[in-house]
Amino acid sequence: MQSTKQFLNAYSDITMVEALITDCNGIARGKWLPVQKLDAIGEQGLKLPKSALGLDVWGRDIPELAHANGDIDGYCHLVEGSLRPLLTERGVDQAQVLLTMFDKDGAPYMGDPRQVLQALVTRFTDKAMKPCMAVELEFSLLPKPETNEAIGLSLRNQYTVGGNLYSLSELDYHGPLLEALRQAFDTQDLPYEGIVKESAPSQFEINVAYSDDVMLLADQVIRMQRTIRAVAARHGFIASFMPKPLDNEAGNGLHVHCSLLEENGVNVFDNGGEEGSDLLRHAVAGCLELLPASMLLFAPSFNAYRRFQPGNHAPTESAWGYDNRTTAIRIPESPAAARRIEHRVAGADANPYLVLAAVLAGIWHGIENSLQAPEPIVGNAWDQTIDAPALPTTMDQAIVAFDKAEPLSHYLSDQFKTLFLATKQQEWNEFAGRVSEFELETYLRM
Repeated sequence: MQSTKQFLNAYSDITMVEALITDCNGIARGKWLPVQKLDAIGEQGLKLPKSALGLDVWGRDIPELAHANGDIDGYCHLVEGSLRPLLTERGVDQAQVLLTMFDKDGAPYMGDPRQVLQALVTRFTDKAMKPCMAVELEFSLLPKPETNEAIGLSLRNQYTVGGNLYSLSELDYHGPLLEALRQAFDTQDLPYEGIVKESAPSQFEINVAYSDDVMLLADQVIRMQRTIRAVAARHGFIASFMPKPLDNEAGNGLHVHCSLLEENGVNVFDNGGEEGSDLLRHAVAGCLELLPASMLLFAPSFNAYRRFQPGNHAPTESAWGYDNRTTAIRIPESPAAARRIEHRVAGADANPYLVLAAVLAGIWHGIENSLQAPEPIVGNAWDQTIDAPALPTTMDQAIVAFDKAEPLSHYLSDQFKTLFLATKQQEWNEFAGRVSEFELETYLRM
């Protein structure tokens, strides 16, 4: 990483730095610090309670986690090469740096989602294999209402019929915002492969370029999500990664593409033909086997399970197919050398580090155990009876499946599993204790 002095010479107007680490929900936590503090952080680390990575979605402590060990600190160190200038409404006057947490003895703190992903990547690099991944990031963009209560109404009023899929006029309408977004990405050196209007009202998708550096890719997605929110807010809009903001419309997903390269750059999923190699089918089998237990990683919120509805562009069965968008695992049509897996399960609100870790865990599990994939689905998977373990359909079911997930647990740390389960259980308990507006409308006068 360049020194603080070199950075300040290049960006003399910067006075503050945003030091950012993500919790289990993928929410940015950290501090704003004078930029001169960076050298000290680089040497000593920035102390934050370990429990800061296990906050629930409302930012509340999990008492049994925070109090169990006296709420001890972890040591957050700078991610090498992650210092970047930020383009704000005032120009380039702030910087951003990513953090990852370690224990006091210098060992990685395995409750940090970034360290969980790093451990999975290391499994592959130790076997002289390099995952190559890309992400499709969907989000909803809606005018910012005057009150929070009007958010849902504002979104529902965007369209009464249809979402204007692939509309260029929608991009024209948001032109100033999208140009500001492009400039912000360029300032942070973030990959930008364009934007498309997606199928649901107010829904857009950005493709994040393929990378053979999985850690960098995950870091880039975190930065892009934060940048999208910030730029939208400056233009009077809310950018939301909520998985299912509208009834009877497609939700926001986080699709992941993955191939696997040997040291010589050869794609191990390529056998020269359209069907792909035996290793591809092993990898597919592993992803399918771990899918029910991994649902809490792919769909971590109460709302996320509303996205899985037949016909609404989200998979409902643990199935795979060639160039089939109705299945959970799709093998896209492509040149043989680009043969890859597309994992279509995760919602847009899932933590990118954990999503990529879960995909890699499935691929590793299948290849290491030479698992055999079932026959691929041909046609509409939503209309077929599929002989496969059922996927959890609610958050509480996913919590139970994750808790009992013996094969998946081999690829995650005990620290992370304890932290994540406690976080999700506290969130579920909160939702389970709430009475919805729809329940009142239905039952109050009955």
